[in-house]
This record gives sequence, C-alpha cells and structure tokens, in this order.
Amino acid sequence: MLDLRAIRENPEAFRPGLARRGVADAIDRLLALDEERRSLTSQVDDLRAEQNRASKAIGAADGDERSKLIDEVREVSTKLEGLEPRLGAVSEELDRLMATLPNPPHESVPDGESDDDNVELRRVGEPPSFDFEPRDHVDLGALLDVIDIERAAKASGSRFSYIKGQLVLVQFALVRYALDILVSKGFTPFVTPVLVREEALFGTGFLPGGEEQIYKMRDDELYLIGTSEITLGAYHMGEILEADQLPIRYAGYSSCFRREAGTYGKDMRGVFRVHQFDKVEMFSFTLPEQSWDEHEFLVANEGEIVGGLGLPYRAVNVCVAELGLPAAKKIDLEVWLPGQGKYRELTSCSNCTDYQARRLGVRYRTGDGTAVVHTLNGTATAVGRTLIAILENFQRADGSVEIPAALHPYLPESARVLTPRSS
Repeated sequence: MLDLRAIRENPEAFRPGLARRGVADAIDRLLALDEERRSLTSQVDDLRAEQNRASKAIGAADGDERSKLIDEVREVSTKLEGLEPRLGAVSEELDRLMATLPNPPHESVPDGESDDDNVELRRVGEPPSFDFEPRDHVDLGALLDVIDIERAAKASGSRFSYIKGQLVLVQFALVRYALDILVSKGFTPFVTPVLVREEALFGTGFLPGGEEQIYKMRDDELYLIGTSEITLGAYHMGEILEADQLPIRYAGYSSCFRREAGTYGKDMRGVFRVHQFDKVEMFSFTLPEQSWDEHEFLVANEGEIVGGLGLPYRAVNVCVAELGLPAAKKIDLEVWLPGQGKYRELTSCSNCTDYQARRLGVRYRTGDGTAVVHTLNGTATAVGRTLIAILENFQRADGSVEIPAALHPYLPESARVLTPRSS
C-alpha cells in the first residue's frame, strides 16, 4: 500500500510511476476522495461533539431550555444521518482504491507489455550441446520411472504429478543444498504454514486482485499459499522491530498451490506449470536505505544456487507490466531447458520497498518514533522446475542423467546417476 500522506504532500512524485503502471488518473481521484473524506470527517466529528454537549446538558435543563436542547439534538441527528452514510461510502471507495494501487516502479525497470519486453542483463554458462536428439523431462521422467503424470491425472486431475524413486532423493538434496547456502549467509530456516487468513494475503499484496489464482477453503476462512513469501511476510505482522536487528533474513520451505487460472493450453505437457509445487523462498526485512543493496544480495544468492548446479541461465530485468502489485523491481533468472529450446523462468527476486510492510503494519523503531521497513523476496530454489532443468541439461544419450556434483554430498551413491529402469 502506498503512503497516503506522502501522496497528499507531493503527488507529483507519484504520477510518473503510476502512469507507467497504467493508472495515470488514480492520483487525482485519490486526492479528491481524500479531501472529501477529511472534510466529512471534520463535519461529523464537530456534529458529534455538539450532539454530546447538548445531550449532556438536557439532563440539567428544564422548561424551554430543555425543549430547545432536545430540538438541537434532533437537528444534529438529522444532519448526521445525511453525512455519515456519505462518509462511509467515501471511506470505502478510498480504501478500495488504495488497496488496488500498485507500487511505482523503480526508474531502472523497463517499459513493456509482456515478458517479451523483459531486458536481458547477463548470461551465465553455455547451453549444452548434444550429439543426439535430447529428450524433454516428460520422456526422461517416464524412461527413468521417476515422474508419473498419468496416474496423477487419475488421482488429482491435470497439472499434477507423482515424483518417485531416486528423484525424490534429488528433490530433498536440492532443498538441503539451497538451505545450507542460505544458512551460511545468515538466513533463519523456516517450515511455514500453507494455510493463511485473508489478512496475510492482503498484507503481502496478493489480495485484492489475485483471487483467481488462489485456492480457498470451502468451510474455513483460510487460503492455500502460492508462495511462502506470504507466510514469511506475515510473520512480523503488526510488530515494531529494532533497527539494529535489520536486515532480518528468513528462508522458508513450503509446498505451494496455484490454480493457474487463465493458462489453459499453456505448458500443459509435463510438470513445468502445476497446481502444487515445493519451493525455498528468501525473505528480508530491511531498513529503507538497505533495500537496494539487499535486492542485489538476494539475486546473487539465486545465481550462486543455480550456477553452483552448473545450470546455464540468464538474468532479466522484468518489464513494468509483469511486475505484480507489490514489486518496485523484479529480476528473474531464466534457466535453459533443452526440451523447449529456450530459457524459462526459474526464480524471481523482488524489492517491494515499503508497500507490503505498510499493509502488514511492520515498522522499526527510530530515534523519534517508528518508520516502515522495506521487504524483499526471492526464490532460492523452485524445486520442480529445477528438477526439470537438471534432467534435461544433464541427460545422456542412453537416457541416464548425471546429477550435479553440488548435490552429491546429500545423496547416496546410487542416486548420483539416474538410470533407465531397463538398465
């Protein structure tokens, strides 16, 4: 959520950024609603004070004076009956507008309408060159007997899979590998809840506006998370942190759930885009002056984790249309997938500045009061997509797959090379 007081004091500072996000007229509407609400609030407060004064005086008055006071209270009540509904309606519209306004983009964010407009920053590693026709992860998963999509469809429908056999060991090796790197850098590891209240989704900016992607429980006011960014962000909801504690860094492991509404026909083959997946997420609470350095730090961690696996990837600066509501800037790492012959999104890292923290009510203590912290999030490892990348990039002609050496310390000898079941 944006700072209404800051907008009121200097609206011109917000106009260019919001115009780039496609809401150029929002500032004028916001200021008009804010002015009307403050005017109505002042009138209502004055009338209530007058009503209270007259009501108290009635008890000590008699005769004509009492009748006069009763008439005054009646007149004030009539005015309040006209003003209070209007105040409620204006306040509701203002709150709704504030809740849906996006974070203005950082000046370094490129303009654009789709991910085709993202700007490549660098490439790391070379895509593998095969002297055979490479298989995609679906064919490899079946050949190795480690991914079963057909039986998952019988049990759960489309966009689900069973991960089985040695690939399960690789999955948890990958999680441990990422966590060990992050813990060595001062992150506290978490296993977070996967069900949250609406307040956590609103606070992290996933509501309103993202309802179509979220699973909601039928009988409880709870929602399945699409990322542990939500639960980690809400961990300090409503709290005041000490400045000398910052930055606070968390690494959350969780299963994640997304409806993938609007993606029918997109990435239907395989397990690249599924309803349930596991992820290790980084989350930081920082001082405002630290947040851009922290953003670079989180992106560097993502690069270390992906690069340490020997996976070729590129970093892209995500264009303004693809940012999402809370982010002021987002850097994606896209991994090369031989089965698709292109780079695909593997991790994202966003600086949400004070947007989420303002909604969550997370502040830090200053010398003369409190101020709002900045929050950042980044994918340490998207487990399913990383498994796809490992299978496709390290496959051999016979269908076997050599698991990256960085994962060997977490694996038995038998799981360091996956071999076809017929071998």
